[in-house]
Amino acid sequence: MWYRLGKFILKFRLALLVLLLVATAVMAFFARKIQMSYEFSRAIPTDNIKYRDYQSFLKRFGSDGNTVVLGIASDSFFTPAIFAAAEKMHQQLKQVKGVEAILDAPEAVNLVRDTVADKLVPTRIFATGALNQQQLDSGRRLLESLPFYKGLLYNPATHAYLFAVTVNKDTANSKSRSRLINDIMKPVQSFATATNLQVHVSGLPYIRTTVADRLQKELKWFLIGSLVLSAITLLLFFRSVSAMLMSLAVVCIGVVWSIGTMVLLGYKITLLTTLIPPLVVVIGVPNCIYFLNKYHTSYKDTGDKNAALITMVGRMGVVTLFCNIAAAIGLGVFALTKSNLLSEFGVIAGLNIMLLFVISLIFIPPVLSYLPVPKPREMKYLDNRMLERMLLRIETWTFKHTKWVYTVTIALVLLALSGMFKLKAEGFIVDDLPKGDVLYTDLKWFESNFGGLMPLEILVDTKKRNGLFRSLKPIEKIDSFSRYVAGRPEVARPLSLMEGIKFVWQGVNDGDSAYYAIPSEFEAPILKKYLKTGAKDSSSNNKQAAAMNKLLASFMDSAKQVARISVNMKDVGTVRLPVILHEFDSVAKQTFDTAHYNVTFTGSSVTYLEGSVFIINGLRDSVLWGFGLIALCMLYLFRSFRILLCSLIPNIIPLMITAGVMGWTGIALKPSTVLVFSVALGIAIDVTIRFLVNYKQELPNYKNDVKETLVQTIHHTGVSIVYTSLVLIAGFIIFCVSSFGSTKALGWLTSLTLIVGTFTNLILLPVLIWLFRRKK
Repeated sequence: MWYRLGKFILKFRLALLVLLLVATAVMAFFARKIQMSYEFSRAIPTDNIKYRDYQSFLKRFGSDGNTVVLGIASDSFFTPAIFAAAEKMHQQLKQVKGVEAILDAPEAVNLVRDTVADKLVPTRIFATGALNQQQLDSGRRLLESLPFYKGLLYNPATHAYLFAVTVNKDTANSKSRSRLINDIMKPVQSFATATNLQVHVSGLPYIRTTVADRLQKELKWFLIGSLVLSAITLLLFFRSVSAMLMSLAVVCIGVVWSIGTMVLLGYKITLLTTLIPPLVVVIGVPNCIYFLNKYHTSYKDTGDKNAALITMVGRMGVVTLFCNIAAAIGLGVFALTKSNLLSEFGVIAGLNIMLLFVISLIFIPPVLSYLPVPKPREMKYLDNRMLERMLLRIETWTFKHTKWVYTVTIALVLLALSGMFKLKAEGFIVDDLPKGDVLYTDLKWFESNFGGLMPLEILVDTKKRNGLFRSLKPIEKIDSFSRYVAGRPEVARPLSLMEGIKFVWQGVNDGDSAYYAIPSEFEAPILKKYLKTGAKDSSSNNKQAAAMNKLLASFMDSAKQVARISVNMKDVGTVRLPVILHEFDSVAKQTFDTAHYNVTFTGSSVTYLEGSVFIINGLRDSVLWGFGLIALCMLYLFRSFRILLCSLIPNIIPLMITAGVMGWTGIALKPSTVLVFSVALGIAIDVTIRFLVNYKQELPNYKNDVKETLVQTIHHTGVSIVYTSLVLIAGFIIFCVSSFGSTKALGWLTSLTLIVGTFTNLILLPVLIWLFRRKK
């Protein structure tokens, strides 16, 4: 069948090339319409309870984690020059499109009781305009007498001051987010230049935007780098510019098709699918090497170009098909998960790896038929003496030193198993960043000075409309639980309706800080009167009053049934966070009667934890699915359980060794590192298929003599296997220069797996075939 297909392709070569180029032009047209996805909670299935809790929270309270925070440390902050620069920065930030509110010391307010109108009037602590030192000292004393701002806007112990810039959530999750962050940074940089102070910048919108922009820029360079590196490698191997350009054309067409299929399927580019174009390059080049190697071998034997091309398709078509099927399965199994993020990656990766096979089959034979016959220097690599000596040594090991092969293999497996027991699953929101990166150091600065920035939302549902104010009990319980949370070292001071009530009660009592507390049952009616008065002010032209009332309203729903406790946490990681949440939940059940209250923990921290766990479990299951499906393909291809066993062992061992290395070196299992196993499995199995198909094809030619067939297979396939492995390793090793841990891990861990896989398939696989041979 494959030989007939080869004749058909050569017969209609021009029509097939034109059809391919037209289809590529159509795909390029669609590829121009690709868009970037800016959603960060799509790793969790929509039917997951944590996802539903988070969506319910967003519906009630809008959003969390939409604040960019700026911080400075200076004991001279309240001096005319620096404070004026801070005020100027505040005014400039207010003009940025997408900035909704700013909370900072220059515009902090105090609640002053108007004895005539009997209401509270929010009044700026610091007047506008130029202030002298006396005015600043007076305002500073007033600010520090208000416990509401302590730990929120300033840290008296470290002289650290915080500016909280709330941004529009839709803008922060759109393509305008980079523009928004850049516009925010301009006044910040001007302030830093004017005052000679270091400004620390963090917050989820800033971290996510900066990381995404860096990653996109890196992956573009990696795509270019992988193309250049592949070109150099191909040129060194084949000494042919035409072969190099043909191979690059195949992978470039594959890249265009991969982006085009995303648009046609209605997908957007995510931080995961951005890996697909470089993967297409790395996986596409071996297709070209397999075809070229067989073409050169056949031409060298026959001297007939047309016959060599037909033989190339006839012998390598099935090999390349099943190699691409294995790679497509390794990545395509992600489509079986319930996560949209993983599912889209699996669909696009699996589909386009199969399309690569079609592109290679339609493009390579016709192009080679139009090119001149291979020159002797282009086939010189077939007679590489150093490589031939290595293959002779492998032949010797296969038949004369099998005990050493078994001994070394068992020793490596035992060592890997001991390392695997040291593996742990743990991830951090910024653990992909180097410890010296400014994003990481700034986040740690805020954790040290203000307790943390990762949002945790605690919702207390009283199960009754207006249940928060039917009595003081809900208020007291929420305050008690908030004080427990505030005492934990992993979190900053919680913000809730209680803090607003305390602030109001202090204002009612003429700013006496002793009254920053929940009023008694007897005093509650007085407080309610001022809270109702404040509600009327929200519709007036008093912007400060409206802002304060909006702040209070943001911590309870419109029915006054659900209260929100907003907590900023340290980036404690996926191991520590569940423990903390469990402890919070235990205390919440002791504090709130479950018959009358329902307490929910949600927010970006919880969804990140759930997403990380789900992705790790999904990737683990995908590896198992991949093994199962690849095993079925191998069983169908070879119709032998002995060959199936021989094929799986050399591919399980490299994954075990990689897992062992991760355990010994302290690399944790997380979404970025678990992905390595699926990628490596789908690619490393190619070498096995290449070896076994050639073995099966040659076995009848040697009258079913296993030893002679193995010798021929080692020498015949060894050249292309070594060259293909070198190209694959070079393609992945380029990722090691990344500044992100996830990309770097994909690079060196996959390269390690491929290196080990090359040795196990060239050395252990022949030994296993010889061991399990049918003895007469």
